[in-house]
Amino acid sequence: MTQGKKGTITLTDNENTVSVHSYAAAVGKMEGDGPLGSYFDYVSKGAQLGEPTWEKSESKLQKYAFDMALRKGQLTREDVSFYFAGDLLNQCTVSAYSARESNIPYLGQYGACSTMAQTLAMAGVFSRGNNSYCAAITSSHFCSAERQFRFPINYGGVRPPTAQWTATAAGCCITGTEDKSPYLSKATIGIVRDMGEKDANNMGAAMAGAAYDSLSRHFDNTNTTPSDYDGIFTGDLGQVGSDILKELFIKEGRDISMVHNDCGLMLYDRNEQDVHAGGSGCGCSASVLCGYILPGVESGKFKRILFAATGALMSTTFVQQGESIPGISHVVEITHERI
Repeated sequence: MTQGKKGTITLTDNENTVSVHSYAAAVGKMEGDGPLGSYFDYVSKGAQLGEPTWEKSESKLQKYAFDMALRKGQLTREDVSFYFAGDLLNQCTVSAYSARESNIPYLGQYGACSTMAQTLAMAGVFSRGNNSYCAAITSSHFCSAERQFRFPINYGGVRPPTAQWTATAAGCCITGTEDKSPYLSKATIGIVRDMGEKDANNMGAAMAGAAYDSLSRHFDNTNTTPSDYDGIFTGDLGQVGSDILKELFIKEGRDISMVHNDCGLMLYDRNEQDVHAGGSGCGCSASVLCGYILPGVESGKFKRILFAATGALMSTTFVQQGESIPGISHVVEITHERI
């Protein structure tokens, strides 16, 4: 494994390969009713999944995604050497509760909505270093996130137009070292950036600068341009953050608009579903990656893409103290063929 300038690492090269062996996405009913509903492996009939609490419901989504990825890859839990998982709740408890039944060495991850890219990069590094299968799992749940970050759901507070809808969804990738598509080619690890945004209902604006920084470094470190990619998928900037990101690139003379899309804008139909500026939550980009993007890469529809999940590194305590919201974005380059 080679390390490039300012945080870019190479996972697949002429001598070594890291690939996504199998993957799966499990989502809630609202996500299943959206434009990508037919792409998901599992769609629940409701948000509760038969559990007494929202948090247990989210943990079950993680377990569903993991078990389906194992079955699709013809693997058992004993075949997986490391379990990387993360979510939005305090101390990543959803992930810990799902991991306790796995009997697999566990490393909890937190990157807010960037967590799917973080877990995928970590799993890729460990797969290459240990020639082993590793699981990368991420989830979010609308009700559990609202309970922790904003207000009681039955409070009836008005959501501003910049607000985004936390997805009830989970995604799982199992990485390995087979010579097969989709390949994990490179990863650029994010630097914490702060746009000075203090509004917790405008996370897209808070995260846009981090996405710009990580994507710019990836282009520079790999000597590529936006036109070298079939898709640049951020997640989850929503409409507000996506517009800011494109403006930032235009100012420096690079245009990503022809290949850019945002998972928060892909998961829902904003004309028919009341999600305001789009979707959010680390399960949003995780489900879009595992349900739509990776099958596209595996089939050859997408030859080379960037998955740039973005996270707002906020806490209710800091926001109440008037602090601004730092952002982070990790970029994973995924290809149909070895590059």
